[in-house]
Amino acid sequence: MGDETFRAFAALYVALACASAAAQDPAKPFPPEQIKKGAGIYASHCESCHGVRMVGPPWAIDLNTFPRDNRARFVDSVTHGVRNMPPWGDLLKPDDIEALWAYVVAGEPKK
Repeated sequence: MGDETFRAFAALYVALACASAAAQDPAKPFPPEQIKKGAGIYASHCESCHGVRMVGPPWAIDLNTFPRDNRARFVDSVTHGVRNMPPWGDLLKPDDIEALWAYVVAGEPKK
């Protein structure tokens, strides 16, 4: 194996390792404080369109049914906007968006 091939494989290995570390392990729940932070961000920035407790009007995406295995799509949509939704990447920090994701995945606490 030549040096270039080895470097290419090493780069691919590092990229895959980083991607897998960044993905939320479905067996490991989000920390409660992260979910709470996400709920607060949702209430102040998302609720007016997506509805109270993610139960919104028919014209907004139903976040209760957003694919839980598609974090990248969620982050991209919130950061850059999609259709009628404005981009939030200039207002929300990456850890804010991660907290929103935790809230969406965890859902509303059952009462």
